[in-house]
Amino acid sequence: MSTLSDPIADYLTRLRNAARANRQDVAVPYSRMKEEITRILKQEGFISGYEVDRTGRPQIKVSLKFINRTPALTGLKRVSRPGLRKYVGSEDVPRVLGGMGISILSTSRGIMTGREAKREHVGGELLAIVW
Repeated sequence: MSTLSDPIADYLTRLRNAARANRQDVAVPYSRMKEEITRILKQEGFISGYEVDRTGRPQIKVSLKFINRTPALTGLKRVSRPGLRKYVGSEDVPRVLGGMGISILSTSRGIMTGREAKREHVGGELLAIVW
């Protein structure tokens, strides 16, 4: 197995591919950041649930949400990447599809949505946008 230079991009790609292939579940290698991103996706209603399996190699098992056989998770885009970080202030957090999607930020107060970051007046690294 090779090491990944961007595990968050790999995680988002696995979710995107599973949603396009109409898979109910997908397993990804565990990290705290991936668990926080998954928590936000569950909180915002893009996935139906997740479970952290710490036996052997730790994994996060994500259950995708489908509405009338179409995935609730229609798009994911990695914004900040290892070669080019993208930081935004609390006033510059982008709106995704006029509020229909979310932006995910890594702030000094943890991983949060763009809406929460604006409310708490904190900026940070713009990790991804989801719609």
